[in-house]
Amino acid sequence: MTGSRLDNGKTIPNAIVEFFRDILPFNELDDQTLADLARHCKVEFQPKGTRLLTADKSEVPYLMFIQQGAVQCFITNEEGEVTLKDYRGEGASVGALAIIRGTLANLDVETVEDTFFLLLPRDVFLDLINTKKGFAQYYLKRFSEKIVNSAYSELRRHRMNRRSSDDLFLFSLTAGDIITTMRKIPATTSIQEAAALMTRFRAGSLLIHDPADEENFLGIITDRDIRGKVVAAGLDYRQSVATIMSSPLQSISDRDICFDVVIKMMTTNIHHLAVERDGRIVGVVTSHDILLLQGHSPFYLFREILARQQIPDLYPLAARIPGIIRNLIKEGGKAGNITRMTAILNDQILIRMLTLLEQELGPPPVAYCWLLLGSEGRREQTFKTDQDNAIVYADPESEEKAGQVAAYFKELSRKAIDHLVKCGYPLCKGEVMAINPKWCQPLSVWKGYFSRWVATPDVQEVLHAAIFFDFRAGFGDRGLAEALRDQLSQLTGRQEVYLLHMARHCLSGRVPLSFFRNFIVQRDGEYRNKLDLKHQGMTPFVDFARVMALKHYIRETNTLARFKALAASGAISEELASSASEAYELQMQLRLIHQLHQLEDGEEPDNHIDPSQLTELEKRMLKDSFSVIERLHVVLNSVFPLS
Repeated sequence: MTGSRLDNGKTIPNAIVEFFRDILPFNELDDQTLADLARHCKVEFQPKGTRLLTADKSEVPYLMFIQQGAVQCFITNEEGEVTLKDYRGEGASVGALAIIRGTLANLDVETVEDTFFLLLPRDVFLDLINTKKGFAQYYLKRFSEKIVNSAYSELRRHRMNRRSSDDLFLFSLTAGDIITTMRKIPATTSIQEAAALMTRFRAGSLLIHDPADEENFLGIITDRDIRGKVVAAGLDYRQSVATIMSSPLQSISDRDICFDVVIKMMTTNIHHLAVERDGRIVGVVTSHDILLLQGHSPFYLFREILARQQIPDLYPLAARIPGIIRNLIKEGGKAGNITRMTAILNDQILIRMLTLLEQELGPPPVAYCWLLLGSEGRREQTFKTDQDNAIVYADPESEEKAGQVAAYFKELSRKAIDHLVKCGYPLCKGEVMAINPKWCQPLSVWKGYFSRWVATPDVQEVLHAAIFFDFRAGFGDRGLAEALRDQLSQLTGRQEVYLLHMARHCLSGRVPLSFFRNFIVQRDGEYRNKLDLKHQGMTPFVDFARVMALKHYIRETNTLARFKALAASGAISEELASSASEAYELQMQLRLIHQLHQLEDGEEPDNHIDPSQLTELEKRMLKDSFSVIERLHVVLNSVFPLS
């Protein structure tokens, strides 16, 4: 075409081949394939301001490459607000997602200057997707990283407007934004000298380095170390700081968001972390720095829980957890981060309560572990969370002692469950709680349960798996929980038929989309015209991750962590793990926001969403997330001989 950059002395086909050689993933194709593509392409010019595609209206007959010029991609909501602006220039393309999905255009697209396009027919592009290794993975990866993440931000902004200036900064600031000046001393420095330096510089900590190498950090000392390890213990203050330093030095990246810093501090109980940039320690971040960011930081609640000396004092603290969750949602946290924080705070309530309860009842007669099951075991609790727990304890030495042991744990579980109810955690309607004698048993009995469930699977045993096989240690001797996990791995390795039953159960659920990609909702009853987002949408992801994790001996219980581990082990592709994770997290996000609005309206939170109340963007994203379930079913059918 005269005037286009393709018309530069070369024939059009040759110029197209040269163009593709600079474009991923086309540059991976051989010369003959590129030449064949060139013969199918055509060049087109569109002036500035031309509407090329309209979301949900335009057919997409070509994959459109920008050879010269630029376009903008956007979505217009019901109020006429334009969102998701994305400017694409030379070498970028438009239309791939709609072509691969076989749908109408998913974005509005306009030229922002005079633009030349290279048009590749959809059938030719689809043939590449279906026949060339890496093509589908490349494009789907780009969709998940760019389009879906952008839409995620818009979803949170649209559904959760900030309601005050009193917001968190945990997701907007990084460790590098809040680091304090680094003070360092050699390991040969005396404790007295170190204390004087801390006083002089008003520093709460000092990094300790190798005397021969200032960049080789060995550990850290804090003002707490001075008080606890020196003053309280009567240690000679002339000794070197190497005798009291915490080592090895724990660090984080300067690019880690403050939320991840909080998570690490709360899970490790370390309040001073070194900050690393490009392989070098550049400063320190402390829990005090995090607290100064915002008075409603989860750290405040975490610290208050640890300080309580009476169990009833935990009740009002547990009631504050939903407020923390709301702030995290409002700040823009993704669902996976929010449920992680929820689990940590719930765990701290449980740990402190059982610690105080042991002081009240006396030490346990044998080692035990409080097990967290179901969504608690997966660290996937939302606002609507009841109790799912159990107790496993070491086998008593004699029949006489067995009675004493059983009596102790009967009383412990009775009081613990009552305290948890008063903290706001409702009783399990199915009575899957430690107070039920069936679920408060020695290790040998639990091993017998697991052996029986795996050896003779039926519908009830599959349901047991959905609750009990996602267990994790909540408090006590973690070795008992690990012993159960070891046995479960051995059992499922020998009993493939059990995994077949679990896989068949996974496939029994129907994807909640009709042939024409409409939502399948309940037809009558209390939840008429609503979707059960938990059971119709999220459960298939949970079930798939569980059965695949059991098959591949993965010990993780969290669904997102399972997807990551499955991809790392090669059990599923990286692209499928990414798509499944984002689909699952999107649904969790909608569920959290839905329940939050119900709580603020004084309603009991549930999992039933009315699709008509969603924006067009949310509907599109939710449908896309449901369609991933079909891909999971394909994997199950290929892995297990279900026929």
